[in-house]
Amino acid sequence: VQLVESGGGLVQSGGSLRLSCTASGRVVDINAMGWYRQAPGKERELVATISDGGDTNYAYSAKDRFTISRDNTMTTVYLQMNTLKPEDTAVYYCHAHVRITNLEGSVDFDYWGRGTLVTVSS
Repeated sequence: VQLVESGGGLVQSGGSLRLSCTASGRVVDINAMGWYRQAPGKERELVATISDGGDTNYAYSAKDRFTISRDNTMTTVYLQMNTLKPEDTAVYYCHAHVRITNLEGSVDFDYWGRGTLVTVSS
């Protein structure tokens, strides 16, 4: 699975951005996608995830400001970010979780995009 993000950029505090992530390859095996971010000097952290069933999960910092969504084929996931703050500045990474199940059990794989930079100026 290959993931390509787009939509990052520079925005003023209070502004909005929409990130997109397009998956290719064995997309039929993707059962969840999400967004993570990593600010300078900090560890990568969860922003939001969405399952193939449409269940969503948000970090506390993203609730009520960010919305994750996907297309029906689970090949594109979006992150609508509103009311952006300077502390949202980070590289945002797309993530896909793949579970392959056969008669012997299941194996999980994690895939990452290369990231897109979001900079929020004060």
